[in-house]
Amino acid sequence: MRFAQVRTGRHFVLALDHGEDFLGGLARFCEEQNIRSGYIPTFVGGFRSARLVGSCEPLADPEAPLWEEITVETLEALGGGTLAWDPDKDCLAPHIHVAAGIKGAGAEGRVSHLLGATVQFISEIPIIEVLGDAAGPALTRRRDPSLYDVPLLGFGPGL
Repeated sequence: MRFAQVRTGRHFVLALDHGEDFLGGLARFCEEQNIRSGYIPTFVGGFRSARLVGSCEPLADPEAPLWEEITVETLEALGGGTLAWDPDKDCLAPHIHVAAGIKGAGAEGRVSHLLGATVQFISEIPIIEVLGDAAGPALTRRRDPSLYDVPLLGFGPGL
């Protein structure tokens, strides 16, 4: 177990409109507001299409992370996640998961890691900033080579 007590900063509500790129819009907003770490307690909205981690094939190694993706169309989504800074790439590294119902299939659902999405109608996203200090952002995301190179949440610039 790892943990850190954090201080929250500004609170925002971001509305991404019809046709906008979800992750691109989120990254642009965070850059404009100089948000380097934070969290999204939950968000709601529609997606014209979404790319999710998933496969229709048997998993070669159920313990390993899955890097494959599927594309799903016309969804109503509920999600949340963390916003951390990737010091190796010097950019924001969101970690967003969604539970989404496919509107045209009796709201049949998908739950997974969000790789990308295009907004349909609107996505409403509360964002809570987590404050760092002069040394860097409070939340970081670095890949762990001993754990399949998965990007893990860290606390502070050196971790």
